[in-house]
Amino acid sequence: MLSVAVLESGKTGVVEIPKPAPGPYEALVKTEIAYICNATDRKLVAGHFPGIGADRYPLLLGHESAGIVESVGSKVRSFKPGDRVIGALLFKTGDARFQSGWGGNSEYLLASDAAAMQADGVADAEHGYDDVFKIMKTVPKDISAEAAGLLCTWREVYAGFSDFHLKAGDEILIYGAGPVGLSFCIFAKLLGLAWIGVVDMKEEKRAKAKEMGADAVFSPDDAALKELTKRRGKPLNAVIDAVGHETIINAALPLIKLAGSICVYGVLAAPTLTLKKDEGPYNFNLYMHQWPTRDAEAAAQEPLVEWIRSGKIKASDFMTATFPFRDIVKALAATELPGALKTMLDFRSGK
Repeated sequence: MLSVAVLESGKTGVVEIPKPAPGPYEALVKTEIAYICNATDRKLVAGHFPGIGADRYPLLLGHESAGIVESVGSKVRSFKPGDRVIGALLFKTGDARFQSGWGGNSEYLLASDAAAMQADGVADAEHGYDDVFKIMKTVPKDISAEAAGLLCTWREVYAGFSDFHLKAGDEILIYGAGPVGLSFCIFAKLLGLAWIGVVDMKEEKRAKAKEMGADAVFSPDDAALKELTKRRGKPLNAVIDAVGHETIINAALPLIKLAGSICVYGVLAAPTLTLKKDEGPYNFNLYMHQWPTRDAEAAAQEPLVEWIRSGKIKASDFMTATFPFRDIVKALAATELPGALKTMLDFRSGK
């Protein structure tokens, strides 16, 4: 089968590797579509994802896919042939030349049955169990492959609301209007937060944030942003850093109320953080969400599916480009365009 690989820092290609065979608790999934993650995947391509050193290259890329179950192992109860599944990965590449960068951009993937492993008392390291198995889940067939694939992003963002202790009535500012920041924006509106501001460098993305319900938008150097507390007459409950940068964290400090929160969702590349704490209130919370909280992520799927069904969230609002998966170089270039949000790789019909 074919798989998208990072051959070396800055260089990608499509390689041939063995088709995986499902174990007793695994389902073999034929990939329909996958999305490029603007954060993790691009950092892996560039060679600076935290914790992934040069010794891990070349590696197989991707972790946001939807596909159809082709066959299942003897002890699988949660999946059956024909099911649409999201979250399948490829931890074992089957080829000594390549390591796994989660491998989700491959023609075939494996989804593990977490519930069956837990029921049978084998949900442990000895039997290869991983917490990520909890988010390898079926999606109702009335949910399109395109929307199903976006659940990989949407579930994690939705789970961030509980990790960050955000609630109805809160007033927040979001730095970054990429797929994550815009998801926070539209979900905040749907969950009843009272005021939502969005900051982004690009005019196209600020306009998109307004479309998705932002009450106000700003460029990072906007004078109105620096005077936000004065102009609104009160500070914010929270600032969300959907980019992952020390300068954003420090810029947020003067904007939050006493016991307010700075919520860091974007992956911080630097191993250390310099905090100008005197610029903030005496008491504040600093939440770091640098890795998914799997139970909350899995639980997010049901309410998100209902939002998709009711038209409250739409794949078309986030998809900005589609490419055959073999055109990975062009697809990655498309993620750099000013208005780019989610770029989809199409695996259907051998494209």
